[in-house]
Amino acid sequence: MKRILFVCIGNICRSPLAEGIARKIAKESNLDITVDSAGTSGWHERELPCDSSIKIAALNDVDISKMRARQVRKSDYIDFDYIVAIDAKIKEKLETLGSSNVYLLGDFGGYKGIDVPDPLFLNAFDDDIREIYSVYTMIESCVKDFIAQKC
Repeated sequence: MKRILFVCIGNICRSPLAEGIARKIAKESNLDITVDSAGTSGWHERELPCDSSIKIAALNDVDISKMRARQVRKSDYIDFDYIVAIDAKIKEKLETLGSSNVYLLGDFGGYKGIDVPDPLFLNAFDDDIREIYSVYTMIESCVKDFIAQKC
């Protein structure tokens, strides 16, 4: 069984989407993988994902509505085969903290190392989820390719 951890900053937008998409792919493909997500900060510890992420996920038959944010733990570096950073700054931080099995999500799906945009900077935290749609489609494409290559 492969174990994948997706990591963003606060674990309320991008990494819960990646986790939910990966779980859906694993279920549909009957893959034996464990998936989780976390944030490099503890700012949103135990909070639900942001509304726009929950909404866009639901529109794509992915349920992230009950996930709770958590911060990366030292044990994650041992417990997971793959730690997947949502952007380059997060990857760098995770590597500085001692992980050698960190991948950049944007290196998959044909995105050539592009960072997954943070919805906070796309003004995607209102009722209009159009801005987060591009974030969702990028994450979905990258997660599909990552799983195809690594699992």
